[in-house]
Amino acid sequence: MSMFDDLTLLRAFVSIVESGSISAAARKLRVTQPTLSRQLRALEAQCAAPLIRRDTHRMHLTDAGHRFLADAQALLSLADEAQQRFREDEHALAGNIRVFSTIDFGQSVVSRLIASFIQANPGVRIELGYSNRPLHMIEEGCDAGIVAGTLADERVVARSLGEIRRFPVAAPSFMARHAGLNRIDKVAGAAWIALSSSQFGGAKEVVLNSGATEQRFSIDPVMISEGVTSMREAVRMGLGIAVLPQWLVEEDLISGRLVRILPKWHAKPLPAQIVYPVQRRLPLRVRAFIDFATEYLRTVLK
Repeated sequence: MSMFDDLTLLRAFVSIVESGSISAAARKLRVTQPTLSRQLRALEAQCAAPLIRRDTHRMHLTDAGHRFLADAQALLSLADEAQQRFREDEHALAGNIRVFSTIDFGQSVVSRLIASFIQANPGVRIELGYSNRPLHMIEEGCDAGIVAGTLADERVVARSLGEIRRFPVAAPSFMARHAGLNRIDKVAGAAWIALSSSQFGGAKEVVLNSGATEQRFSIDPVMISEGVTSMREAVRMGLGIAVLPQWLVEEDLISGRLVRILPKWHAKPLPAQIVYPVQRRLPLRVRAFIDFATEYLRTVLK
């Protein structure tokens, strides 16, 4: 063992020198005087040289002690600085967080969530990416992701955020041009705008529910898109009907820009989750972001 391997022995030696006596150093370090004496002897044994000469009145550093003191003080200073940085990381929200989401949700709701979190914690910086492959993003080093749908994998923890409610909507202009859309047996033949992802039901079939009743029918979409924001724009233009999430169209429904088709019917809600890698210890900033996002999105998806 090197004389630099045990910081306790180094701290004992430096405290004795800085305090002027073993008894004073023992009080400072809150150990007994015999304990401190044994630690000094152990250090001198490792150094194979005396570091302090003691007599009945005072103590003196040997030449070896003078040389050793500067190195010991420098090493202890580095250790104290490292510990301080660790504590600051533990107790102050600062540093970078890598987050991912699907593009539509990320560009709207998640972006507002992130802005709110940074405003409350100015020392944090967040990088937002987009992906429909959450496990890939976790493997790439992202700290957390906000996803729609169920994700079960032993490499991640998934915390529920609630459900994404979805229902069919159309523009008033479209409704005015097509009679009979207040009946579910009439909507199958209308112009539909569909989402291409099979994760959300696919582009060739619509499944609606009303209480315990389920209605399933095939559609021939006039437009297929990978994102719900582009679908909403097409619906606003009066192109057709689309099943869209409530978080995306709520303001349009309030303003009257869009209306619900068959208000008693809705598509199956999708679970929303925040996912993060299985780790024994997450940085405080990431844990705080996960808690903040959970409360924020449960309110949005109420």
